[in-house]
Amino acid sequence: MSVPHAAPLRTTAVVLAGGTGQRVGLSIPKQLLKIAGKAVIEHTLSIFEQSDSIDDVIVLMAPGFVADVEKIVTKAGLTKVTKVIEGGQTRNETTERAISALGEGLADGEDRNVLFHDAVRPLLSQRVIKDCVEALDRYEAVDVAIPSADTIIVTRTHGSDGEFITEVPDRSRLRRGQTPQAFKLSTIRKAYEIAAGDPTFQATDDCSVVLRYLPDVPIHVVAGDEYNMKVTQPVDVFIADKLFQLASTAAPAQADEAAYRELLSGKTLVVFGGSYGIGADIAALAERYGAKVYALGRSTTGTHVENPEHVDDALSQAYSATGRIDYVINTAGVLRIGKLAETDNTTIQEALNVNYLAPVQIARASYKYLAETKGQLLLYTSSSYTRGRAEYSLYSSTKAAMVNLTQALSDEWAADGIRVNCVNPERTATPMRTKAFGVEPAGSLLSSEAVARTSLDVLLSELTGHVIDVRQQDPTREASSEASGFEQALASVLDRQEDV
Repeated sequence: MSVPHAAPLRTTAVVLAGGTGQRVGLSIPKQLLKIAGKAVIEHTLSIFEQSDSIDDVIVLMAPGFVADVEKIVTKAGLTKVTKVIEGGQTRNETTERAISALGEGLADGEDRNVLFHDAVRPLLSQRVIKDCVEALDRYEAVDVAIPSADTIIVTRTHGSDGEFITEVPDRSRLRRGQTPQAFKLSTIRKAYEIAAGDPTFQATDDCSVVLRYLPDVPIHVVAGDEYNMKVTQPVDVFIADKLFQLASTAAPAQADEAAYRELLSGKTLVVFGGSYGIGADIAALAERYGAKVYALGRSTTGTHVENPEHVDDALSQAYSATGRIDYVINTAGVLRIGKLAETDNTTIQEALNVNYLAPVQIARASYKYLAETKGQLLLYTSSSYTRGRAEYSLYSSTKAAMVNLTQALSDEWAADGIRVNCVNPERTATPMRTKAFGVEPAGSLLSSEAVARTSLDVLLSELTGHVIDVRQQDPTREASSEASGFEQALASVLDRQEDV
């Protein structure tokens, strides 16, 4: 059924957050549980905040916890959230309250698009949102679903003998429903008005209300994705946290050379590990675009990142000379390969000092400068951070620490306006790698210049708390918009099995 209208309708996302958290064993609603450094509901609201398809957002929160969500909204600067109201005792009652709130201020005959989404699905993709909104140009009701990978059985209980199979439906026709579910407001309102006259009315989702009470309204199905999981059981908390950790983020490239010059002119960069490789390339690029750059390294300026006094002095001198520090980058590192039981204490201490303690000291010393400029700290990890491998125990574990440090500081410093991110390059042609592995086949390594360019894009973005993969195929820039976040994350994890 085609739904003509003269102009694009306003689109509102309704985040349903009425769950209590009992199934995950919590005393607070599960949507307030922290995953990857933020409350589940903040992740979910941020997705809609970033969507070009969504005009505004309202939240239906579990009774007694409205103030908690309002604090999250204020702290995170979620400007699209216009209302946070209490939900009902059931899913249907909560939807009815949302419908009532959506109708406030609408003129007679005025309509809008509405997307109902579970707050505890914090991994929703922008692609699914966009597809739902576009589908509402043609249909009055839209569901999101994915094929069932499992065989579904229908059972019946026979007394104390337990359950027995009565039917095995054709799996090829079965789908697993997700959210959002999208409607014309007038359509979902009418379905609930009719349902109100049915004393047996009960439904666990909103599309089933339309299906039952407006049978002539076709419900279009948009393809969901496996990544759009619902945090319901205790194991879901663990899985979602790991997916957030593994999923890479795209760093938006600037439109042209002039944009880089405009954004970097007059800014101050301090690059530790700037003598050669990625650090030197970042310094050269930023300087070319008008930034004042302090490239520091052991072999060029005598700066030892493992020495806190050297770090303090470098930052102090840059600030004294320019009156500001906008970006602090640390690419310094050492790669020591060998069996831990055969590694001497001096080598162990060096690896810990350079790869872990130095970034911690750099972060600590940089804080006051970056708080003044609302700047960014950029760290570096390795593809081995997802799983340590034999003879890389020191390197892999310190690189995993960089990811955790990034996520922790991005949360800790958010109120100060400081962004913290971590770049994860695949095998890159740098002097450090050549020293460890010798000369490798041409074309098998990523260039340090490519990593430097992406690093610059990260610095100029509003991202914080992210791990940004840089790969030879460069999915951060060229990945198909059709690929789900889950597919990209899975591909990235598989690729990392071969990386160091």
